[in-house]
Amino acid sequence: MADSSFDVVAEVDRQEVDNAINQAAKEIAQRYDFKNTGASVAWSGDVIAIGANSEERVMAALDVLQSKLVRRKVSLKALEHDEPKPGSRGNYRLEITLVNGIPTDKAKAMVKQIKASKLKVTPAIQGDQLRISSKSRDALQEVQALLRANDQDLPLRFTNYK
Repeated sequence: MADSSFDVVAEVDRQEVDNAINQAAKEIAQRYDFKNTGASVAWSGDVIAIGANSEERVMAALDVLQSKLVRRKVSLKALEHDEPKPGSRGNYRLEITLVNGIPTDKAKAMVKQIKASKLKVTPAIQGDQLRISSKSRDALQEVQALLRANDQDLPLRFTNYK
């Protein structure tokens, strides 16, 4: 019997994120509490840029964006941001980056955790993802449950199940 395998990746569906940004921008444009605040949510290259005339309005716009992402089943663990920074003409700006790929140190920790579980699987780090293979599909499902329980603050997805 051939080995079964799957890949563990840390990424989000960019189209779902784009849809959530569009929905958030539309809601911000229509809501009364965002009138005359210059609040906006949009892509700026590979980062999401949120801008407004006060720090509180930026954080409120972030909250709107996060609610739209949750509705579209995008993990909030995929978002990395700092505090809003003052920009030009009294405006504030917040830049959000999306996690893409599993960092090497976290991948090594996950491999160590899988090996410590004594399951008969073979984990392998392949670039910014993990490949888990085994003869038993049940063992693979146990590894998925193990990784879901301790996901290292990453938006883990299991793909390429063979």
